[in-house]
Amino acid sequence: MSKLIEMSGISKAFSGNVVLDNVSFELKPGEIHALMGENGAGKSTLMKILTGIYTRDAGTIKVDGQEVQFKSPKEAEALGIAVIHQELNILPDLTVTENLFLGKEKTYGFLGILKKKEMDEEAKVLLSRLGLDIDPRTRTGDLSVGKQQIIEIAKAIASDAKYIVMDEPTAALTDREIETLFVTINELKAKGIAFVYISHRMEEIFSICDRITILRDGTYVGVREIAHTSFDEIVSMMVGRELGERFPLRHAKIGDVKLKVENLSAKEAFDDVSFELRQGEILGVAGLMGAGRTEVAQALFGYRKTSAGSIYIDGKQVKINSPIDALKYKIGFVTEDRKTQGLVLDFSIKENIMLANLEKGSKSGIIVPKMEDELVAGYIEQLRIRTSSANAAAKSLSGGNQQKVVIAKWLGTQPEILILDEPTRGVDIGAKKEIYQIMNNLAEAGVSILMISSELPEVIGMADRVIIMREGKLTGMVPKESMTQENIMHYATGGDQHAQ
Repeated sequence: MSKLIEMSGISKAFSGNVVLDNVSFELKPGEIHALMGENGAGKSTLMKILTGIYTRDAGTIKVDGQEVQFKSPKEAEALGIAVIHQELNILPDLTVTENLFLGKEKTYGFLGILKKKEMDEEAKVLLSRLGLDIDPRTRTGDLSVGKQQIIEIAKAIASDAKYIVMDEPTAALTDREIETLFVTINELKAKGIAFVYISHRMEEIFSICDRITILRDGTYVGVREIAHTSFDEIVSMMVGRELGERFPLRHAKIGDVKLKVENLSAKEAFDDVSFELRQGEILGVAGLMGAGRTEVAQALFGYRKTSAGSIYIDGKQVKINSPIDALKYKIGFVTEDRKTQGLVLDFSIKENIMLANLEKGSKSGIIVPKMEDELVAGYIEQLRIRTSSANAAAKSLSGGNQQKVVIAKWLGTQPEILILDEPTRGVDIGAKKEIYQIMNNLAEAGVSILMISSELPEVIGMADRVIIMREGKLTGMVPKESMTQENIMHYATGGDQHAQ
């Protein structure tokens, strides 16, 4: 089988810092090729070099046997290379057709009058090929993220892409949307289109990909056929060591009820939700996106107004009308979107950690730098945050280390209840294991953890019990001994409509 794309000896440094060193990668016709590595391994840099965003310092790139040197993404696109970024490049206020033909509009003569009807018809045919039965005149912002993802693929196909790079394509999709996406990818694969698939979700890689290339610390480790490798081998290649058990053994002593929620409701978000969280327990919250899981967490943290119901902490009813109230009751909240809600990216690690801990770094209302430095240094060491300095900007860190900074910020408040919303989203396998261990240690110290996660293996591996939500309602509770993906999905997709 001939190689469509061949990258050999690729090297790249920024300000003397080597991020890629003699890396190779190849893509064959009609294959789905995974690119994996821990955060900071060089995956994104390699793809930015392929697509003309960065220029390489050394090495060669061949497309269809011809050596190329792209100076811009437009040059790469001209040879059929398209990129679908994790942050979708959809303009929400434009119609589907307008997004598909952006920069490539069809017009009448020199007057530039748009051939709207012709473009709508072409868009309809293209969407139909990808299994989307929607009006191309629909405002794109009114569509689900999953449908927007398919439209990004449609844009790539409309530009005659033969090679499509997908970066974390399922990070914000529901299980049903992922199924639709995979059907679409496989249909395009059958027509000879090749994919580079970047993801931290190991289950997806083994489900849809043909081969996998692994990078570690900016170097090429190797390539494997998916059919002839294993989860353990890939992890070992990624992190340079045996990772051991994927999830830590749970030894927490589960105590009395710490948090009790009774008939809690919030208009147009969730209705009549009741559950208990015990001391030292990790209570999982599962369900499809849009089920109301995050909204419940926001209500518990005083970020969302409730319309009915009661919240009890240590048996006493409490009113939580703001995050300040939540902090008073020793509740911490690691939000699902660390980049916009959990961190100030331009702030340093120290400044981010101290945002919720100003009292601990001050005396009589005056900030004491030495106190701040000691507190932050302790968390950097405890959580193994990989950084050259506490003064480094948060945006300079990998996803896993950014997540640890957010966790450190809340640990500084010494929470007794910690809400974790998608705690390992966009985090590599090695950092995931470390975050799981942090959770385990907190539970063993008596912290009560409410963990929202869309990754069922994570829920099953870490939770002592799991409650499941669907369309704003609690539909089930599954104890540890009964947890299976099938059992949880039964409640998430419309099985029994009552909590056990």
